[in-house]
Amino acid sequence: MLLVIPFVASEMFTHVHAEETNKVKDVIIYQNIPEVNLQTEAELQLKALHIYEDGHFKFTDGVKWNSSNKKVATVDEEGKVTFTGKGGKTFINLSAGQYKDRIAIHYKQAKKGRNAEIKVIKQKGKRYQIIDTAIKKMTIEEKVGQMLMPDFRKWNGKDVTEMLPEIESLVKQYHLGGVILFRENVVTTEQTTKLVFDYQQAAEKFGLLLAIDQEGGIVTRLQSGTDMPGNMALGATRSKELARNVGNGIGEELSALGFNMNLAPVLDVNNNPDNPVIGVRSFGENPELVAELGTAYINGLQETGVAATAKHFPGHGDTAVDSHLGLPEVPYDKERLMNVELYPFQKAMEAGIDAVMTAHITFPKIDDTKVISKKDGSEISLPATLSYKVLTELMREEMGYNSVIITDALNMNAIAEHFGPVDAVIRAVKAGTDIVLMPVGLEEVANGLLQAVDSGDISVARIEASVKRILTLKVQRGIIQSETPDDLEKKIENALSVVGSEAHKNIEREVANQSITLLKNNGALPLTITDEEKIVLIGNTFIESLTKAIKAYHPNTVEIKATGPLSEEQLELIKDAKTIIVGTYTFNVPGRSPDSDQMKLVNQIISQSEVPVIGVGIRNPYDIMAYPHIDGYLAQYGFREASFEATVATIFGENIPSGKLPVTIPDGLGNILYEYGHSLTY
Repeated sequence: MLLVIPFVASEMFTHVHAEETNKVKDVIIYQNIPEVNLQTEAELQLKALHIYEDGHFKFTDGVKWNSSNKKVATVDEEGKVTFTGKGGKTFINLSAGQYKDRIAIHYKQAKKGRNAEIKVIKQKGKRYQIIDTAIKKMTIEEKVGQMLMPDFRKWNGKDVTEMLPEIESLVKQYHLGGVILFRENVVTTEQTTKLVFDYQQAAEKFGLLLAIDQEGGIVTRLQSGTDMPGNMALGATRSKELARNVGNGIGEELSALGFNMNLAPVLDVNNNPDNPVIGVRSFGENPELVAELGTAYINGLQETGVAATAKHFPGHGDTAVDSHLGLPEVPYDKERLMNVELYPFQKAMEAGIDAVMTAHITFPKIDDTKVISKKDGSEISLPATLSYKVLTELMREEMGYNSVIITDALNMNAIAEHFGPVDAVIRAVKAGTDIVLMPVGLEEVANGLLQAVDSGDISVARIEASVKRILTLKVQRGIIQSETPDDLEKKIENALSVVGSEAHKNIEREVANQSITLLKNNGALPLTITDEEKIVLIGNTFIESLTKAIKAYHPNTVEIKATGPLSEEQLELIKDAKTIIVGTYTFNVPGRSPDSDQMKLVNQIISQSEVPVIGVGIRNPYDIMAYPHIDGYLAQYGFREASFEATVATIFGENIPSGKLPVTIPDGLGNILYEYGHSLTY
């Protein structure tokens, strides 16, 4: 967690209040900027930018539009171009006082066997190189500020749910390029929309990257949004269409709230059942599946205008250590990494991913550099986040990636314990990262970076290369300040109609239903039961959610909440049950050990019950490793409401199980219990 001290005037960071800041020197059509990708549809929305003397730029409404050939296309006062359907060429002209611009459009009519073609031809010239111009005129403080993305989860021990004057001052003082929000910050749709809006208004010149980890599944930050099932649930569906729909639905909700960057999807290949931090956040263990569904998710997300972030490069899937807690190692050579861990990232890059997040993991076969840990003085390998060989030589030069690199949170133990806050950031920037996420101590880190530039340890050119990538992303995604801010009430009204909408809930239900995977069934499923017959449900974590879903089908259900083997009194309650259902929840190796209290409980029930016992792996499909002799077993990959409802619908035969196992489940003795792709149905 970032600890931010109250506003203190910094010697190195100053506000820029020069008069020329407010002087307009040009107006251009946004779509003429070389970095902007053109969308050519039946209607084309053009936008105008004022360019200021100090190099910054803002959207403006105070302009006039006209079409040189209204037989081909017309343009309204807001810049929306409508095509008449007749072929030909027109110029759409923009004027604002003495400043003028235009853009050319060719329209080819639809003919038999051929759709209509719209070709937008940009104007060329130095005036459109607005990113280079801005960088030349920015102060070094402004450039460094663009590379900082802190969090403000709490202030004076309280969750930050509204803009505070102290935070607004810090955004301005450090010229921040972005901010990340967490679940503590985003409580309701109305409150979140206002908070995000206020953050954006706090930025002086360049729009903020407003980021959040809205992966879906177990990492879902919005408290009022749609709880999309996670990646492994999508992996079980094997559906590119559903993956795209989930990314699109998440993007629509984030965009409506004002977020413009999602730190998702996870592209780690989860081929290690012992992985404590990725697990069901991964699409599965197969690199092709991860790449296929990951790029579909990315396309769906970025179609909404929200930047996607592939994480955690070069791959966090085959680790048994959580980098929040320690420093994991992936020991494989380049060939293996290219075929497995790096494969989904390469495909994401080819698909136009906006950003890639680094992993705090060592890859000694890629970079064998040793450094001395500040934690205990031991010699450790350099993690990927801080490695020039990984970020620049491998990612940029070998894999050809040219967009934004962002670190994973720099307050995680893998970095925080072994490197000082300033040293970690300097190393990350020298390695090739563009955005440092959640640095520890904003003032210390910002001034440390400036001192590194002043001393020549980091070149100005290196800083400017990152700023160019960051501003390019902002320009491409339209993350640009407007001279006329949006109407907040209209934004809230729109967000209320989009966030948690029925259309998104339908996607959530569809994914949940198609993801449920039936691994084992010795005649226990589907369940046929009379109203008089009793179901006993046993478990602990999230068991209330499973009980609620079952009671909706069968009120005669008794819940026994237990963390370990049942008492004699509890055993009496299961004697007259028609069926027993046990829900297990694990996230690490000790949790799923047969020696754990939870698994001793399950095996006690199996051994002492004379009726069928059905197991539900609430989070990890690997739970069955601890109780392989159960009569029936369903994997649901997550603990959100839709997944419980889908599991219970499957138990009662209303949802036919169609999920395919996205991972291999070992038996713990060196053999395979269930193969990748295993599935049963009714």
